[in-house]
Amino acid sequence: MKRLLVSLILWLPLVAHAALNVFACEPEWAALAKELGGDDVKVYAATTALQDPHRIEARPSLIAQMRRANLLVCTGAELEIGWLPVLLQNANNAAVLPGRPGYFEASRVVPLLDKPARLDRAEGDVHAAGNPHIHTDPRNILRVSEALTLRLAEIDPANAAAYRTRSQAFAVRWQAATARWEARAAPLKGLSVATQHKSFPYLLAWLGLREVAVLEPKPGVEPSVGHLARVAAQLQTTPAKMVLRAAYQSPRPADWLAQRAGIPALALPYTVGGNDRAQDLFGLFDDTIDQLLKAAP
Repeated sequence: MKRLLVSLILWLPLVAHAALNVFACEPEWAALAKELGGDDVKVYAATTALQDPHRIEARPSLIAQMRRANLLVCTGAELEIGWLPVLLQNANNAAVLPGRPGYFEASRVVPLLDKPARLDRAEGDVHAAGNPHIHTDPRNILRVSEALTLRLAEIDPANAAAYRTRSQAFAVRWQAATARWEARAAPLKGLSVATQHKSFPYLLAWLGLREVAVLEPKPGVEPSVGHLARVAAQLQTTPAKMVLRAAYQSPRPADWLAQRAGIPALALPYTVGGNDRAQDLFGLFDDTIDQLLKAAP
């Protein structure tokens, strides 16, 4: 009996301080969950910055992590439509199914851009609700942080005060950093750019850059040399000052076009972990702004 009591005493503190298991579909939401959750959460990132978030294999290891999750944090807007439903079906975890408090889509709290006039899958990876790459505008990160804080507090009310305190501290730091980024990036306003994929409409809208060409003939379709040649001819009439691609994308199309157009090609980190400097959300935007400014004429 004495041994049982000792075991219970040792076990109870572990239960009381058990961390909330957060399954984050993308690195940016894993980073945000860590900012808001601190030691009260254990965060698992399902993807890395060097993976295309549209095309992820629903591996057994991901299913196992989903099975033990208390909270699922994903972008939504059909970004994960090719793999997330498979994970949810096989994990058999009712707590994180759509409609439950444990299911959180960041895109639900952000005004989406690029909503298609018509839906036709023959046009490539068309997202019905709009472009899902919302995290490339830091103002959207703040919107998501506020909503995610409320959800964390709902699921884990015992630590609600701690989540709110961290959220408020993050908001102060984030707003100051956003103001700094906007001031530094002011010379970029009106700059024309080409993009390899429609990865950056929110970044471009935030900074006032103009997208004059997209290298992919259709979203998610690798451009042929013939198509790139047509884009290069287009840029003779409507020049771009640089070509942008995400770190996870092949460098070949952007480098090919950049060489022929005589402009720099930038591999922006796109998300946390996209390069050595972008190891958190603040580093992500520090590096992005610095790259753009350095390449600007």
